Amino acid sequence: MKMSFRAKRLERQNQRLAQAGKLNLVALMDIFTILVFFLMVNQSEVKVLQSNKDISLPRSLSEQLPTEKVMLTITSNGVLVQGKPVWQGDWQQDSSSWLPQLSQALSTELNYLASRAGPLSEAQQPAGRSLTILGDAATPYVLLRQLMAICAQTEYRDLSLAVEVMAPAVVEAP
Repeated sequence: MKMSFRAKRLERQNQRLAQAGKLNLVALMDIFTILVFFLMVNQSEVKVLQSNKDISLPRSLSEQLPTEKVMLTITSNGVLVQGKPVWQGDWQQDSSSWLPQLSQALSTELNYLASRAGPLSEAQQPAGRSLTILGDAATPYVLLRQLMAICAQTEYRDLSLAVEVMAPAVVEAP
């Protein structure tokens, strides 16, 4: 018996739909290759400092990227150097009770790190060693100043304060 055009068309369509779907991997691999190169190029532009969840960094417009330095972290109840607790206490007490202990403990740790890093060259002598201070936005300035003075006594005079970068405000022309 002869098949009608409609029957032939339906048979062809059924044969075509019965075949397994094909997956074109070439386009998918091209996309992933481009993605890998994009991520490799843009990965080096962002620097993230190790931060403590308890610390809320002050916000500022900063144009300099952080570099690898010794990290001094000021928490609500102590001081950490490179993540190692150096001193723990209460900042609310009179500074004459905790300042000598803090000064001695911090000086000891910074001198130890300086001895492990080796002597400074003649060109580095005036600026000193680099140190980054991570402190909560609510850290009293008096405490910050005292810690900076202790650091300056132990060859760490190139001090940086870690901040959270704010997006610059867009100025509209009149």
